[in-house]
Amino acid sequence: MGKSVLVVSKIETFTIKGLEMKIKGIGINAFFAELSNGSLEGKIEQSELIILYTDSDIGKDAKSLVYLKDQCIKENKRIIVIGTRGEYEEVTNIIPSGFIIDFFERPLEMEKLLDELEKCLSDEPSLEKSKRILIIDDDVQYMSMINNWLKDTYRVSMANSGVNAITWLATNHADLILLDYEMPVTTGPMVLEMLKSENNTRDIPVMFLTGNNDRESIVKVLSLGPVDYILKTIDRNGLHDKIDKYFINQK
Repeated sequence: MGKSVLVVSKIETFTIKGLEMKIKGIGINAFFAELSNGSLEGKIEQSELIILYTDSDIGKDAKSLVYLKDQCIKENKRIIVIGTRGEYEEVTNIIPSGFIIDFFERPLEMEKLLDELEKCLSDEPSLEKSKRILIIDDDVQYMSMINNWLKDTYRVSMANSGVNAITWLATNHADLILLDYEMPVTTGPMVLEMLKSENNTRDIPVMFLTGNNDRESIVKVLSLGPVDYILKTIDRNGLHDKIDKYFINQK
């Protein structure tokens, strides 16, 4: 079994075990982790997809949900949530909806879930052929929105800090980086300097994301040598137009 799904829940009930068996029945490996930092550690990176099976006490697991969110950002993983509408809303208070590819309400329609799993995992080879875009931004909600806008056309990864981005790029490649100019601690210009100092990242094109559109700010941004800049007020069509034209011009 090549593809793996991590099933996450508070405890491994008979229902969860039955879900794992159904997933294995369609040729996808399934393994379990409790919704706790210790149990999740090291397992998220081993899976292509995560299923979060919630319960009525999901609101009490905020720290573990934050850990799950942070690991999904780091490892570029996506989540399917199974639960009630109320539980789903509690989850999305912590995990941005951009990381959640689908929600299935209980009682679960198993065939629909299995169809979705097959679709999600079979799509990966075609995504591998797409251009890879890395978004670096400390605003997870904004980063999630941009991911939603681009994910159907490009293979998108996300990092919420410069350090996480450099770590990801040590073992992965990006064809374009969208870099927030005004991040705290390690600013966009500092991250760009770090990228240009490393052999494996110095030639990756960077577009700055900026909220300032006055002439002085734009001149300052462009003086650092990005291939372009993108105003954060840009809409979905405008963003696609700018990025699509950039890649077309590189051919």
